[in-house]
Amino acid sequence: MINVAMVGCGYWGPNLIRNFISLADCRVKKLCDVDPQRLSHLKSLYPAVETTEDFSEIINDSDIDAVVIATPVRFHFKMAKAALKSGKHTFVEKPMASSVAECTKLVEIAEDKKLTLMVGHTFIYSAPVRRIKELIESGDLGKVQYISCQRLNLGLFQKDINVAWDLAPHDISIILYIMTQQLVSVNCQGKAHVNDNIEDVTNMTLNFEDGGMAIIQSSWLDPNKVRKITVVGDKKMLVYDDLEPTEKIKIYDKRVEIPPHYDTFAEFQYAYHYGDMHAPYINMVEPLKVESQEFLDSIKNGTRPLSSGHDGLKVVEVLEASSRSLKQNGGEVKIS
Repeated sequence: MINVAMVGCGYWGPNLIRNFISLADCRVKKLCDVDPQRLSHLKSLYPAVETTEDFSEIINDSDIDAVVIATPVRFHFKMAKAALKSGKHTFVEKPMASSVAECTKLVEIAEDKKLTLMVGHTFIYSAPVRRIKELIESGDLGKVQYISCQRLNLGLFQKDINVAWDLAPHDISIILYIMTQQLVSVNCQGKAHVNDNIEDVTNMTLNFEDGGMAIIQSSWLDPNKVRKITVVGDKKMLVYDDLEPTEKIKIYDKRVEIPPHYDTFAEFQYAYHYGDMHAPYINMVEPLKVESQEFLDSIKNGTRPLSSGHDGLKVVEVLEASSRSLKQNGGEVKIS
């Protein structure tokens, strides 16, 4: 039985608590938050769980095997570092830390102490995203020409990170998971409309080695909530709408064909292929439950989780490059 402590019980923490409590091979022993009212409410829901406002109690409790951190980003590095140094397996919500240097340090500590370090890239544990990866790897869509991601809503405005750091990690982790090509550079433009120097609208472009590209639009300043990814291949096209209740993925048998031979301009015509639309059946399981189980399995088996510290580092590398690009008015920033 793995004893787990949860740190941060605000916006996202309760979802993690609910899922870890539902799993048979762990016990949520302690909850930690600076808000006593939040702790009191959660205690009423889960009477057997201990609560504390003092993070050091978590670190110094030798009975706790693993720590799950769902605090604001500015606390991720300090808390994850303390948890790892105390010998506890550590799960950190996205983004893993505030810089590549911080992420690298966490990875080094985890590897030195042979501990599991995992990041909350929830969407790569979702059935639709895994189906998209299968379709790309099978060649059903053909060569991926570009991916377009939209993650838009009105709020929640953050005070310590911009909208790219808040929303784009979801799309970056999905893109890096489903794409087989090497990422080579990032461009990003954005504007701060509500709070000075904190962009609430950004457009990010990821450029891949074979000419493929991915576009990520993130916004806290949109009238509608949008969670949509379009994958355009040279054989078929796909739309993944996470807000659709049932048909989350729709595959379109559409493409543009260029004639292989022509002698005159009059003979040259693009051929537009319009086929059927297909919505494959997907057995939906809550991604957060799959992700939570992955953390426990990695601890028990000593295996590397699908969203490991290395994967968290890659996402933050893209985010850090996007911040540099923003300061350069959208200039291209190379990825090492």
